[in-house]
Amino acid sequence: MTPREVLSTYFGYDDFRPLQAEIIQSVLAGRDTLALLPTGGGKSICFQVPTLVMAHQNEAKRLCLVITPLIALMKDQVDNLYTHGIHSAAIYTGMNWDKQRVALDNCQYGPYHFLYCSPERLESEEFRKRLAQLPIGLIAVDEAHCISQWGYDFRPSYLQISAIRALLPDVPVLALTATATPDTIDDIQERLGFAQKNVLRKSFHRDNLQYIVRKTDNKEEQIIHILTRVAGSAIIYVRNRKHAKELADYLNDIPSLQGANNSPLFDYYHAGLTSRERYERQQNWKEGKTRVIVATNAFGMGIDKADVRLVIHYDLPSCIESYYQEAGRAGRDGLTAFAVLLYNDKDKQKARKRVVDTYPPKEFIIDVYHKTCDFLQIGLGSGLGHRFALHMDQLCHVMRLPILQTYSALHILTQTGYIYFEEEHETLPRVCIKVSRRQLDEYNLSKEQLDLLEILMRNYPGIHTELQYIREADKADIHSLLVSLAQRGIITYIPRSVGCSVEMTQERVDDVYISPSIYENRQTQFVDKIRAMVEYAEQELYCREQLLLAYFDEKDAPTCGHCDVCRARATAETAE
Repeated sequence: MTPREVLSTYFGYDDFRPLQAEIIQSVLAGRDTLALLPTGGGKSICFQVPTLVMAHQNEAKRLCLVITPLIALMKDQVDNLYTHGIHSAAIYTGMNWDKQRVALDNCQYGPYHFLYCSPERLESEEFRKRLAQLPIGLIAVDEAHCISQWGYDFRPSYLQISAIRALLPDVPVLALTATATPDTIDDIQERLGFAQKNVLRKSFHRDNLQYIVRKTDNKEEQIIHILTRVAGSAIIYVRNRKHAKELADYLNDIPSLQGANNSPLFDYYHAGLTSRERYERQQNWKEGKTRVIVATNAFGMGIDKADVRLVIHYDLPSCIESYYQEAGRAGRDGLTAFAVLLYNDKDKQKARKRVVDTYPPKEFIIDVYHKTCDFLQIGLGSGLGHRFALHMDQLCHVMRLPILQTYSALHILTQTGYIYFEEEHETLPRVCIKVSRRQLDEYNLSKEQLDLLEILMRNYPGIHTELQYIREADKADIHSLLVSLAQRGIITYIPRSVGCSVEMTQERVDDVYISPSIYENRQTQFVDKIRAMVEYAEQELYCREQLLLAYFDEKDAPTCGHCDVCRARATAETAE
């Protein structure tokens, strides 16, 4: 089958979007390819179509390994592919090894064409061994800027991809991103071991998206004004969770913004919610039950809703890359949409403080390392490979640490390789059975309780000696049974929770070294990015879109004609 035949047969499209065909041809020619497509540019088609073409040509190359950091996106894409009759699997953090084996077996022996996995899975030696046995014809790396030290969202786990390339030396890689500066572009190709440099890009120009900066000391009043003038679905980005809830609650109390029967039209979203809460709120927004989501940047990659008419940034983003990506979630249907940045002098002051909070002194970072180990009772020379739940509020209270800088210190320590800090990690329920099978007769248990204990003992052999992660507790009736058993002292039960975690990637050491490439170089880069963002917000001479495109190395773009600067210039010229 040709690419166009695959596109029509499986996905029902008559033609490719701009640049998709060129990317697909590059992949089919076996070339490592970096594809730069703006948000909503149809990235998935770029690896789905060539994979299916290769599958029809060669059974030994029928599988695409898709590396993405977003579990929700994995699940959505697997479900979507199934609706098109295409078998796919996903492996992500929290899956037990038995389920991973089933998924890998299906990919090895069944009619499967896509295996989605998180970059963290690549750290498993057993997982890598299995990958080498699979009929992989293509590696697709989504959000590829995450592998670059110059990328705005660098993630150390992405560095594991280079090891996969060594395992599969003859398999081409397709790297995809919507945001990359020239430095990032070069770094992605180097870190992914491109045989030859090969960049295909589509202009980041969005004719339908109007960029506006509103300078105001009353941002709430400005938001109300904008929402009453611009109809349709919207996102409001804020910097912290507390403010997300407070602003959503405030807007729900404004009479002019009420829905039918005074129904609330605003909700909030952040990483501190459970996965179920996040899913429900996202779905309500997608289906139009909620008009506006007030969110932190956790409402980020993988958000796909075509008819968003408005994206408002309440706070100044840390860099132009993240601003462009978040603003670009508006107007993916091609109709007129607005990206509004609210700005005042206080934002500049907050930006300076953000530098200090994000890059605290090295001495403080080292102190956080040792205090965290002490708090978790990890001695010198121990801890390697162990994962610990970390209650940040308790850590900071007991060890007298400022919370924002402590978060930053733990992220920097992750980049050094001493630990792996996962913010807002959702832990599965855990159970340990404290009594023997023989002793259960003494407790006069119900049939339901006995049946549940029997299932747990059968499925989790070590459950009598240590806490085991279980999935059965997700059902409300089973949760109640576990609570009742715990109250009687028969089991230890730790319910599902959302919190932070720390994994010791090295045994605890006395001397901690933080290299200039991790600290000084990235600090300088961070300062430069914030400065560029401040300059974008403050300037009133140059077209907003021109500035954004120039940042991504599109130097000769014309003025857009509809940003606030272009409109002000047109008004002034008319007045003359």
